[in-house]
Amino acid sequence: MIFIFKKFFNEISKTRKNISEKINNLIKKFKKIDDSFFDELEEILIASDVGFKASNELKTLVKEDIKKNKVNDSSNIKKILIKKIIDILGTKNSELKIKLPKVILIIGVNGSGKTTSVAKIGNFFKLQNKSVLLAAADTFRAAAIDQLEIWSKKIKINIIKHKERSDPGAVVYDAIKSAKSKNIDILICDTAGRLHNKKNLTNELAKIFKIIRLEYDEDQIEVLISIDATMGQNVLQQVRLFNEILKIDGIILNKLDGTSKGGVVIALGSEFKIPIKFVGIGEKISDIRIFDAQSFSESLLS
Repeated sequence: MIFIFKKFFNEISKTRKNISEKINNLIKKFKKIDDSFFDELEEILIASDVGFKASNELKTLVKEDIKKNKVNDSSNIKKILIKKIIDILGTKNSELKIKLPKVILIIGVNGSGKTTSVAKIGNFFKLQNKSVLLAAADTFRAAAIDQLEIWSKKIKINIIKHKERSDPGAVVYDAIKSAKSKNIDILICDTAGRLHNKKNLTNELAKIFKIIRLEYDEDQIEVLISIDATMGQNVLQQVRLFNEILKIDGIILNKLDGTSKGGVVIALGSEFKIPIKFVGIGEKISDIRIFDAQSFSESLLS
């Protein structure tokens, strides 16, 4: 836990500076907790990309705790905030479905780090001595196929690919057949992030999921959405859109180390209750972490 805490402490420095320093100043300004204190606390949270809904929920939870435990000294506010952020995020966010064989379907908009996440997660499981196969099912972008093939060679994981503009469902079907014939533990599928319109995207992703579902049990399939933390509140709309297409099991939050908008982690927890499974914190293949709600929350307000 200490190692994970140190990692998060270093990697969310920009977000921590954005939130923690402002709350420190707030505590200095208000020795006692009153309505004005809470108004300014909410403003700090909203300005830090926690968002209105999540900021209001967090403020309410803190108020209830303070009232219940008869807390009056503002110096206690950080400990209470940490506890309530953990409550919002949940303590089981890092848990992955472990029934093997397993299929991970990676969805999300282009530019969110989706294809790189496929490779990173593949490497993550390979280092755990799992056999892994990648499927380049984003056939609408030649760059996506090429990028994943380059990664596959670097990490020495096999890839199933077809030509650009070929049927993504056919790629996934062939990948499933290959994975089953070779007793692969984990098949990870890249997908398109943008088609001509939402209906096309919906149909394509639904078709891919149906192909997978015919060959695997529901508890062997995990749908993860890749999002870019630097987009702040805009990622909420992305999650909302894709969750209407396929039920999302978890979130991959990329570029968390390069943004001051990490407060969106709390907004995601409040809005969707979808667990964050992985955080991407750099361009290297090893730059991915399993998310830990407690370490994140403590690092955020340290």
